[in-house]
Amino acid sequence: MTNKRDLKRIINYICDDLFAECIAASLYSGKPNAENVNSLLTTIIRLQSDYIRRVSHPEPGMPAKKYYKVLTESFNKEVSEIIDNIGNMN
Repeated sequence: MTNKRDLKRIINYICDDLFAECIAASLYSGKPNAENVNSLLTTIIRLQSDYIRRVSHPEPGMPAKKYYKVLTESFNKEVSEIIDNIGNMN
């Protein structure tokens, strides 16, 4: 398991890349709905903020190893959903 600082850094890198990819896709994919693009960008920002907070404050009573495993699995699942939404932006 990586330490908290590395985990936060990884979350930030992934969310930054998702944000840039969403903006690029909105600019180069014709005329996507501006409301959908804005909601997707908001989702990415909230995802980053939520998971950074969750890394900093683990749930009490749950073993750390299990908590961070569940955290990374749920983060990966949400990132996959966002990637699918970016792909279906047209």
